[in-house]
Amino acid sequence: MSEVRAERGTLAPPVGERDHVTGPATAPVTLVEYGDFECASCRKAWPMVKELQRRLGKSLRFVFRNFPLTKLHPNAQHAAEAAEAAAAQGAFWQMHDRLFERQFALEDDNLIEYATELGLDADRVTDALQAGTYRARVNDDVISGLKSGVTGTPTFFINGGRYDGPHGTEPLFEALQVASQS
Repeated sequence: MSEVRAERGTLAPPVGERDHVTGPATAPVTLVEYGDFECASCRKAWPMVKELQRRLGKSLRFVFRNFPLTKLHPNAQHAAEAAEAAAAQGAFWQMHDRLFERQFALEDDNLIEYATELGLDADRVTDALQAGTYRARVNDDVISGLKSGVTGTPTFFINGGRYDGPHGTEPLFEALQVASQS
């Protein structure tokens, strides 16, 4: 049995129905981020992505995949699972934003508090965290990241190719513009 591996630096699998996507499927550019809700660099990238979305509008489709670095960030796994539990209630992006807004407080009690603030069924989120309901979903993202050559967070892919350029709004904006014209 042979396993199909993506060429290092190529997104695997490509964006599909299981992904958390904002922006039109017809957008000329797709930006995928592998991120960790407890990662300080991901927290810095969050407003940068918001700015890119504002600037590019319907020309950009953005996808977030979980890549909790559990050895460095003890709360990252449950934060990702809470985002998935929120997704099951139609509120992935709201929880995504809340987790980055309040990255300083990601204990389980905080995650349940955020679910309540967002108007979600907090008991469902609590049950999901306790049962590990979304652990496999998060792990699937991690495995796809590893197959794609992700070693840290945030890691970005533009139209399926890993972006290895400098971090920052302007360099990433320029790379997205180039990609939209190819």
